Amino acid sequence: MLSPYQYAVWFLCTILEAAVVVCAVKKNAFRRYILLNVYMAASVVLSIARYDILKHYGFSSKEYLYFYFYSDFLLTITLFFALISLYSYIFAELEVGRYIRTGAVVLLCGTAMFSYGVVQQSTSRLITHFVVEISQNLYFVGLVLTYVLWAAVLKMRETRTQLIQLVLSLGVYFSMFAANYALMNLYQSHATIFEYLAPLFGCFLPLSWAYTFWHVPEEARTVPSRLA
Repeated sequence: MLSPYQYAVWFLCTILEAAVVVCAVKKNAFRRYILLNVYMAASVVLSIARYDILKHYGFSSKEYLYFYFYSDFLLTITLFFALISLYSYIFAELEVGRYIRTGAVVLLCGTAMFSYGVVQQSTSRLITHFVVEISQNLYFVGLVLTYVLWAAVLKMRETRTQLIQLVLSLGVYFSMFAANYALMNLYQSHATIFEYLAPLFGCFLPLSWAYTFWHVPEEARTVPSRLA
């Protein structure tokens, strides 16, 4: 059973995710960053669906657990392609969009093959174990790709403030979860504390993206030397 704190954070995160889409629409940024907004919109829809299933079947039910893990897999895939779309924006002038998309598909397939290799010995619920494994691995891949993208931002002296803040927010988001996961395994006696922090960290990305869309105009520019 979820605690009042977990319900409150869940509700807050869903509201913030919806706020991202609203802010993007209001500031005419929805189509410009379509995959980022698709990810946030999907998060809202699936969050509502999760609550409905939780209400009808309970937190420990197979129905809720299956839906949670499979919906998390779909969201992770969507976030992966949203991240790849940021690569396309950064490298737009080089006209390498086709190569970026091809590389993304190859990387996704490679991650899927690696994940399957890890869980193939499972004797039961192979697909479910695979879905959980690939979701975790894609988060690690996302962390690495975001740092690579940030290095590209610095190298190419990107000046678009809105784009820079979207990339930076994603990097901080992945880093927070990676650090939380590492600390939870390092200090297992305090694992409960880190488990409570994880949902709160989930609010950071929609909060930062909503702020970026609402307060940072498309034409805003940052002096490259300030990023170093």
